[in-house]
Amino acid sequence: MSRLTVRRVLFGFALMSVGVLQAQTACPNPYDGNGDGVVAIGDLLDLLGLFGDSDGDDDGTWDSLDLCTDSTACNFMANPTETCSYLDALGVCAGGCTGDSDDDGICDDQDTCEGALDACGVCNGPGPTEVIIVDITIQYDSVYAEAIDTWYVFEVGADTTFEFTCPPPPPPCGDPVAFGGYDYATVEIGDQCWFAENVQSLEYANGDPIPANLNDNQWGSTSTGATIIFGQEDGCSEDAPDIDACDPVVALAEYGRLYNWYAVNDSRSLCPEGWHVPTDSEFYALGSALGGYPVAGEKMKTTSGWNYNGQGTNTSGFSGPPGGKRSESSGYFSLAGENAFFWTSTPYASLARYRELKFNSNSLHSSYSDRGNGYSVRCLQDAP
Repeated sequence: MSRLTVRRVLFGFALMSVGVLQAQTACPNPYDGNGDGVVAIGDLLDLLGLFGDSDGDDDGTWDSLDLCTDSTACNFMANPTETCSYLDALGVCAGGCTGDSDDDGICDDQDTCEGALDACGVCNGPGPTEVIIVDITIQYDSVYAEAIDTWYVFEVGADTTFEFTCPPPPPPCGDPVAFGGYDYATVEIGDQCWFAENVQSLEYANGDPIPANLNDNQWGSTSTGATIIFGQEDGCSEDAPDIDACDPVVALAEYGRLYNWYAVNDSRSLCPEGWHVPTDSEFYALGSALGGYPVAGEKMKTTSGWNYNGQGTNTSGFSGPPGGKRSESSGYFSLAGENAFFWTSTPYASLARYRELKFNSNSLHSSYSDRGNGYSVRCLQDAP
């Protein structure tokens, strides 16, 4: 008779003797892997983990099937077929906001004010600054002159009550701006508001006069602000196709005035309150708003007044005429009808940066030159 061998099985039967089987009389102890007295899903997963898989983030999904096992992720308990996502700067899961620098609940790339609006609605502004008088109380006293039987009444003091209020908002871009007895046209380009014509003031914003009518020697030797009209002194050549640009009366109406950079850099300002001579980077923003430097110049040049058929389309409304320049070294006037030069407020070592439009180019050019040269000036509205 052959011998029968039976192996022990996990549940149900035990080998008692060769060829004889007997039922197991008691169930094995239940598996409680975490020792909490309850056999739950975690214990089952732990038990099955003995066979090669695990659930590291305890979300009920095998790590081998779970695309997010990082318990610091905001979606690790969500759909296992999603990769890990994290809270953004606003606390939104997978929201995409990279920063909220002022903690106002608005993402920096959409926040119109990184800081706080003052009582006048100005971002990081000083608040009400305009002084208005509410009431003036005058105090009087009197004395009786018995000898002549007369009362004399006289003022002994005054008490003024005032308060601060918000300055009036700037006029909408496109409305004219009065400055120095002249109304300047304005134009919105991108998110900037520009003068649509060259400055022609003989005074700084505070009313101080700007030295004018300097002869060649005076112009070349001064290191303070000065202004001139194209052709106003001897030594002038021009290439304007339709006008005599060396006639200062004609040139003033067509081009405005020319200024050296010392006037641009003067703290008394060539522009009205709320406006300034633009920096080089602000001209850069202008060019970017018009499609970039290679094409911006054509959109800024006037549609007439340029020699050699060099006019632009002026689709921007900037209306840049070819106003020419006055040389620092010689005092000579030249290039009216061919080129437009606009000072920036940006210094460059002992020189200064300017922008240029040319009759033979559609670009907005950038360069630097001596501070004593006479170029045109535009004003840009201060950022809100």
